[in-house]
Amino acid sequence: MKRLFLLPFLAVMPFVAMAKAPLPQKFRIHGEVLIFDTETDISGALAEITPEDIDIFRNVLADNPQVTEVQLNSSGGSVYAGAEIAWIIMDHGLNTTVEGECVSACVDIFLAGERRRMRLGSKIGFHQRSWAPDAVQSYYREWRDSEDWATPFEFGSWIYQDTQEEIYEQLTYLVSRGVEPAFAIETLRVRPDDEWYPSRLRLVAAGVLREKVP
Repeated sequence: MKRLFLLPFLAVMPFVAMAKAPLPQKFRIHGEVLIFDTETDISGALAEITPEDIDIFRNVLADNPQVTEVQLNSSGGSVYAGAEIAWIIMDHGLNTTVEGECVSACVDIFLAGERRRMRLGSKIGFHQRSWAPDAVQSYYREWRDSEDWATPFEFGSWIYQDTQEEIYEQLTYLVSRGVEPAFAIETLRVRPDDEWYPSRLRLVAAGVLREKVP
């Protein structure tokens, strides 16, 4: 009798062991929508877009093939992570929607969408990219030997060239996603400590919001 009782229990064991680990708080699945909300309160501090989100995005979409849309609410974060997540969204051919706010690196993710919408009361913000002084210092110390920067001035010269290349890539990306070139240039006007929130009509006219691919 005991053996017969254990058989159903043992049959269920593998399925229990295979249960999926819970998603980080800033990720949620609601039907066909993947919600990415970095403004979720996590352990008393606001989250942001991080490099760790890249693999999570990839795995969540692999595990949920029914997803057709990514809903965003984020004040930004890692530029690198935003670009990588954007590639994943483009590869899957997903739509994007802003529910709340989408600023900085979040905009790169939003522009990866095929159909791009902004819910009423929401907003999309633009500003120049920035690099914090302590991060610049850490980067210089870590790479000065391998890059053969004999002085901080050589590093400064490298930054000047790298910045121009990054701006070119950023503008090229915006235009490739259907954004009006003049509007793309305008996004570089606002300093990193400020935000530019264009009106809905301006976003539609500039190709930031769109219902279908041209």
